Amino acid sequence: MQPLSPQERFSRPAILLHWAIFVLVALAYLAIEMRGPKGSASRIFWTATHFWAGFSVLILSIVRVAWRSYRSPPAPEADLPILQLLSKASHLALYIFIIAQPILGILTVNLGGHPVNLPGLGSFTVIGPDHDLAKTVKNIHETLGNVFYWVIGLHALAALWHHFVKRDNTLRRII
Repeated sequence: MQPLSPQERFSRPAILLHWAIFVLVALAYLAIEMRGPKGSASRIFWTATHFWAGFSVLILSIVRVAWRSYRSPPAPEADLPILQLLSKASHLALYIFIIAQPILGILTVNLGGHPVNLPGLGSFTVIGPDHDLAKTVKNIHETLGNVFYWVIGLHALAALWHHFVKRDNTLRRII
């Protein structure tokens, strides 16, 4: 395979942001699955890890959107119009997820009457308590988290399909 030209690849900052957000989303999922029983040291550690990962995803997502508005991604590989539409829709969904999910997490904690505590950085509150609304927002946060297991999986499968079946440069452009 020929090396890709800079015009065919995503920029280095875009690649770094993509993979950093991937690692942080995976860490957030891992942390929420690993926490232990309420009040345990394990739960405190993994909850803090989940908060840090989610907050970092939010910050890097804002940087990524800003970078994308500054530097457009390379033109997509030629494909059927329906596949191009599905690609755009899935990427839009992923961007919405990486921004909305951390915000929903922050709101869930704050609406529950607690500040978001980020060890080493401090705590903050963006909205006051509302326990009824907290339950609704928490359900939305958890449901989106479950839905996005599938969206992220489909995104990964599409990348692998492009690489191993279509044998195009879609995956190579972001590595």
